[in-house]
Amino acid sequence: MAAKARRTTHRSTAGKKLYAVRDAGGKFKDIQTYERAHRADLAAKSKAEVTAGAKKTAKTAVVAKAAAKKTVARKTAAKKR
Repeated sequence: MAAKARRTTHRSTAGKKLYAVRDAGGKFKDIQTYERAHRADLAAKSKAEVTAGAKKTAKTAVVAKAAAKKTVARKTAAKKR
């Protein structure tokens, strides 16, 4: 897995904070405003968050399946009476 690119900060002529990423040669590879870069960082999920979400989804699916099975059993029992 590649290491996260190191960002350096600058200011635009309008005074907004900028993040700049340089390539191996030292040239600018990407420049973004701090606001956009920060929002993207917050939106990205870590491996731990992804696996936790998958576990939670699997658990809710199992619970829903059990609840549906219970409901069907109750309906068939009511019909037999």
